[in-house]
Amino acid sequence: MDKQPPLVVIVGPTAVGKTAFSLELAEKVDGEIVSADSRLFYRGLDIGTAKPSADEMKRIPHHLVDVADPDETWSLALFQRAARDALAGIHTRGRMPLLVGGTGQYVAAVTRGWQPPEAQPDPRLRSILEELSRRHSPNWLHDGLKSLDPDAAKNIDPRNLRRTVRALEVILSTGKRFSAQRGQGESPYHLLTIGLTRPRPELYARIDERIEAMFDNGLLEEVRLLLEKGYSPDLPSLSAIGYRESVAVLRGEMTLDQAKIQMKRLTRVFVRRQANWFKAEDPHIHWFGAAGPNLVEKAIELIRNFLGN
Repeated sequence: MDKQPPLVVIVGPTAVGKTAFSLELAEKVDGEIVSADSRLFYRGLDIGTAKPSADEMKRIPHHLVDVADPDETWSLALFQRAARDALAGIHTRGRMPLLVGGTGQYVAAVTRGWQPPEAQPDPRLRSILEELSRRHSPNWLHDGLKSLDPDAAKNIDPRNLRRTVRALEVILSTGKRFSAQRGQGESPYHLLTIGLTRPRPELYARIDERIEAMFDNGLLEEVRLLLEKGYSPDLPSLSAIGYRESVAVLRGEMTLDQAKIQMKRLTRVFVRRQANWFKAEDPHIHWFGAAGPNLVEKAIELIRNFLGN
């Protein structure tokens, strides 16, 4: 077995079934779960992020869930440090860590030995970029990033203003492409990556059901409460799919049906973006059909072979 500590990574598109699978697997392998989903960091953003329930988090220890208020910013570098600290603690306890999530750059930051760009934040430049975004169309900055660094633009959602601004900030501060500054070394872990998949029509049907359930379970009330607490609807955390649309409904700028249609469309776009990070042909990912028989048993056998047991 490698000297590097073991790490089981569970990836796949949103709504594929990672949460249920990881919970059952963690129970069987004496594991703890480290979230690599950037939407789960924020306290109070529960329904719209499909966050694991309180009972589920009691069932299995979870890390990097509810670690920040909605107006705090968690950078990739901060996440990387926190995730590695959590993983070290799990290894010290002699348990199996499961890194679970669909946010590709966060998974890669932990597993690929990334070194996030060293350029320090430039508040003045950032303010100028944000002002330019307000003056122009929402995608104006992202279009500029696309012309300067197509690789970076491909991996950043045009709706994610914070990451778009950060990429441009690094490029303009250093004169180098953002995508070329990630610095990649050897992974610090002995990795086993398990991917879950479903046929696209089935996945889209699950997404539609999830979005309907979010509103049935009180998404609008969740967003109303966040706004009543004084959180700005312009915060990066509230730009996540579902939150921006809910704000628009509450303001009378969009009907509920229009919000649902837009959320479903944007989530499909997000799924296609996730596929750029977790490719079906990637030889390092062991893909399983999420609806297949004996899924957890197959994964346990894979882990046993991985550990050399």
